[in-house]
Amino acid sequence: MISKRSNLRERITLITGANGEVGHGLIQHLSATRGASNVVVLDLRGLDESMRGLVNRVIVGDILDNELINLLLNEYEIDTIVHLAALLSTHSEFNPETAHRVNVQGTVNLLKLAIEQGKTRAAPVKFIFPSSIAVYGLPDLAEKAAAGAVREEDYLYPTTMYGCNKLYCEHLGRYYAHHYQQLSATPSVRLDFRCVRFPGLISAYTMPTGGTSDFAPEMIHAAVEGRPYTCFVGEDAQIPFMVMPDAIKSLLMIAEAPASALRHSVYNVSGFSLSARQVADRVRRDFPDAHIAFEPDKSRASIVSSWPVDVDDSAARQDWGWSPEYDVDRAFDEYLIPVIKDYYANRPKAN
Repeated sequence: MISKRSNLRERITLITGANGEVGHGLIQHLSATRGASNVVVLDLRGLDESMRGLVNRVIVGDILDNELINLLLNEYEIDTIVHLAALLSTHSEFNPETAHRVNVQGTVNLLKLAIEQGKTRAAPVKFIFPSSIAVYGLPDLAEKAAAGAVREEDYLYPTTMYGCNKLYCEHLGRYYAHHYQQLSATPSVRLDFRCVRFPGLISAYTMPTGGTSDFAPEMIHAAVEGRPYTCFVGEDAQIPFMVMPDAIKSLLMIAEAPASALRHSVYNVSGFSLSARQVADRVRRDFPDAHIAFEPDKSRASIVSSWPVDVDDSAARQDWGWSPEYDVDRAFDEYLIPVIKDYYANRPKAN
């Protein structure tokens, strides 16, 4: 199903997987700065009614659909692709082959779309790709503690299908960016591939859905509701986090950075690093009666154990001025706790 048909070869930004919180944030920003006519969104679920007036066109479809990819190629001049569509970590472990098709072949389809668009444009298509801390894989807790903040090129041994997919797509982005430039009789860049590697993302507006890094938001929701919570990782489990507004900010910043400033294709970004015990302590500060226990789930805890205690995002800070708006205090005191408390205070009462 397609709504709001557009004129042929309009110049647009394409956002895939747009009907999540990151997509909504990007749509709101782009609508405010460029106008609704510049944004086309693609999502299997369509787009929430409240957001439809902020975009040019809503396409309900699948990134694996080659006919749909051809439609986009023929109808639009695409300036930027923000590729958010993916089968996420937990679901990927249950359906690894499906995850590979969606996360890898879907990305290849969109990279090919960008390359074809680049053949007829004076400037290359910007391809903004969110990757994940899941690309890392440290061998044991001792090595994890010794490694500290990990750089982009270190410990790239993912332990999940999602991490494998993301790491491979990072390499594909680099490959496509350089391969077609080398093949061209008159060398020119046809693809401007830019990737940010997210840490564990925490949202105050989206309910946690059992993701591997969801132990932090799950603690907060349980405390606000006044119910006990049993954490699926041990107290010492530690990874870096970022709140959702900073995730959106990082994508916008790397998209807007001048190409001449970017020394790399892939950049770490982060907000703060906390252990599960430290998250529990922060929650108990606002909810002294919160009952939080720790009973590690072997499978999920082992994944968290393989991720670094922190990431080194100095390259992003140096090259394109990255700096998070939310440190740990502001994240909890100004964003997470008040927004989640307000959600439950205003939630309609069940009959």
